[in-house]
Amino acid sequence: MSEKWEELWFNVASTAIFTIVGLLFFALSYWVIEKLTPFSLRKEIEEDQNIALGVILAGIFIAIALIVAAAARG
Repeated sequence: MSEKWEELWFNVASTAIFTIVGLLFFALSYWVIEKLTPFSLRKEIEEDQNIALGVILAGIFIAIALIVAAAARG
């Protein structure tokens, strides 16, 4: 019974770590994209309703999610 609890806590801890790492990558990638573009992403998406920019950002975030998920699966 002890091994099952150890395995459970290991899995919970690794899930929490990969969640934090994934969120940090999302924040970092958004920050980098915001700094590299000559315009405000928030203004373009919210006020100007720029759907193409939203699709591009979604693609970037999905790609990062796939990379983090692959790393989590080992």
